[in-house]
Amino acid sequence: MSSILDRLLNLPGWIVLLVTGLVVFCEDALFVGFVLPGETVAVLAGVAAKLGHVSLAGVLVVVVLAAIVGDSVGYEVGRHFGSRVLGLKVFDNRRERLDDARAFLARRGGSAVFLGRWVAFFRAVMPALAGTARMRYPKFLAYNAAGGIVWGAVVVLVGYAAGASYAQVQHSLGQWSAYLLLGLVAVGFLTWRIRERRRRHRPHRQGQDAPGPAATPG
Repeated sequence: MSSILDRLLNLPGWIVLLVTGLVVFCEDALFVGFVLPGETVAVLAGVAAKLGHVSLAGVLVVVVLAAIVGDSVGYEVGRHFGSRVLGLKVFDNRRERLDDARAFLARRGGSAVFLGRWVAFFRAVMPALAGTARMRYPKFLAYNAAGGIVWGAVVVLVGYAAGASYAQVQHSLGQWSAYLLLGLVAVGFLTWRIRERRRRHRPHRQGQDAPGPAATPG
């Protein structure tokens, strides 16, 4: 964490925005969320904003727009290339989770696009699945935009709040204490996310076991 933060804070503000936007965009459009979740970069960009290395408004705009546009590109990829994309080797070890995502989309429709943004794997594949399922684009865009705005604001402001604590601790106790605090914030945030995912996943698995046809996304 400290190495990534050091490198980020040593970059000019426009490069911070460019890198943040590209990673968030590519996470949804090109499935790089399997390697580097855009959420992590967005949180760190929020930290950089609090420390004065980049504009908070700029980070919010870039993250939200990159999330919405990236999802839209992922949707088009799924719509035009469908099963060929989902048959790539990158998914070989993730078939069960991919099936879970399909079932979640079939059952929840547009709301799956919004809710899926809060789980890294679903965030990477849900746009392509929605395109493959031929969900109407206006419906997809509405849920995609809502998810992008809420998710983008939350993760950036989490980083911004962590940056405030980071700056205060660094001033009082030194740089390594500040790094430790930031690491604890990141761990706490990830732990909360994992618990939320498990909480949503349990009723999802129960719903799969129940009889009855799944609804198709409109």
